Amino acid sequence: MSVSQILILAFVAILVNQLKQERSLALLGVSAMVIYWIQPRQESVNLTFWFPTLTLVMTVLCWLITSTPETRGWRQNWGAAAILLVVVVLVDLNRYFRVEYFFISDTPRFQLVVVALVGVVALGFLLTRVRKFHALVFTLAVIGLIAMLVFLKTPSALTSLMETVASLRGKEAGQVSTLSWLGFSYVAFRLLHTVMDRKAGRLPAVSLGEYVNYVIFFPAFSAGPIDRLERFIRNLNEPIFLNQANWMDAGTRLFMGLFKKFVIADGLAWFALSNDLAFNVLSTTWMWILLYAYSLRIYFDFSGYTDIAIGLGKLLGVQLPENFDSPYLKPNLTQFWNSWHMTLTQWFRSYFFNPLTRFLRSAKAPLPLPLMILITQVATMMLIGLWHGVTMGFFLWGVWHGIGLFIQNRWSEWTRTHMPAWGMTPRGMMLLKYSGIFFTFHFVTVGWLFFFLPDPIMAWNVMSRLFGAV
Repeated sequence: MSVSQILILAFVAILVNQLKQERSLALLGVSAMVIYWIQPRQESVNLTFWFPTLTLVMTVLCWLITSTPETRGWRQNWGAAAILLVVVVLVDLNRYFRVEYFFISDTPRFQLVVVALVGVVALGFLLTRVRKFHALVFTLAVIGLIAMLVFLKTPSALTSLMETVASLRGKEAGQVSTLSWLGFSYVAFRLLHTVMDRKAGRLPAVSLGEYVNYVIFFPAFSAGPIDRLERFIRNLNEPIFLNQANWMDAGTRLFMGLFKKFVIADGLAWFALSNDLAFNVLSTTWMWILLYAYSLRIYFDFSGYTDIAIGLGKLLGVQLPENFDSPYLKPNLTQFWNSWHMTLTQWFRSYFFNPLTRFLRSAKAPLPLPLMILITQVATMMLIGLWHGVTMGFFLWGVWHGIGLFIQNRWSEWTRTHMPAWGMTPRGMMLLKYSGIFFTFHFVTVGWLFFFLPDPIMAWNVMSRLFGAV
């Protein structure tokens, strides 16, 4: 999003929060509009309209299978359903109004959209007749969401799809733009959370409006943080009163995020290490300087967007969870990951790491503890890496951190048993703390090479140059 878009959304958030009646429905309409507004253009296959529409359709369908019969009543949900239908129709009708600044004008034919909406409404009506869904439905929903996520994160699969679509439309494959479904990564994790929790019987019953607001809440739609349904709904229905202190807090957080993202991060981008610079920089010293710049840039960029999201949320009376807590100042890798993209880490801990650990511990012949720690940590970090993209670089980045966490775990265990007294002295604690910060920061910084360089061989070559091996 641009600065002007963010400031417009801040103004809209303030207006929505002033409403006494139907505040939740107004927020729903705004959030639905916003996901069309900020979606990148996909002119080649006309997906700028369809991707946000599919986001809304998937969200409604997931609500239908996770809701209880008592919450599906027409009286309590007709307002939210009507708003979603009106938003989709209005965006499609923009082909005639052509309000370019706010919405796309390259929308599909109105008749096609009407047919699609009628089909969705009919499917929704049939699902409301089902009193209780079989566990297999939840399993298939989880598999479907994960499959879509993997497909959209796999560059080769996207390339094949775009080439096929281009061929069907009579276009050259080279003219097809990159496929991008903005926000789907975070939407998928919110939907997965609700489906898996409903299957486990621990999801609270919510209305359609509450559920859709949770999934597409516009401050956190594109870059997180990943909230939990029960916490979000409680805050949505009991918004924070914006007294003078809260106004100041919201404004400070918003402008801090803008400064981090558009001043510091974008400023560092001018000389941060990149794919092109990696070929041309021969000096080890300059390679380190440029890599430090990239490491700081990615932090200020991501944490800046988080501050913007939290600030916008506060203007709406909603306190979003924190996502960063000075991660580069943590003395070990475990604390780093408890402070970097915290909501993503917590999600994987809840839905993958902890279940996998329980499974391994419950085996008839449990694995040795060190091996169990290695498997769970490497597997979890590997999935976090692949969540960013199904490429060898992201895979190696995840494995790098998984092995790093294992080594740090073993080192912490060794110092606890072999140097307990020295480690508790003021000098020992200070040395362990500051040396830990130094090594953790550099371990994370070097690991970014796998994250942003497209070729792992290039990453290894740059790493060799950093340590004077080339």
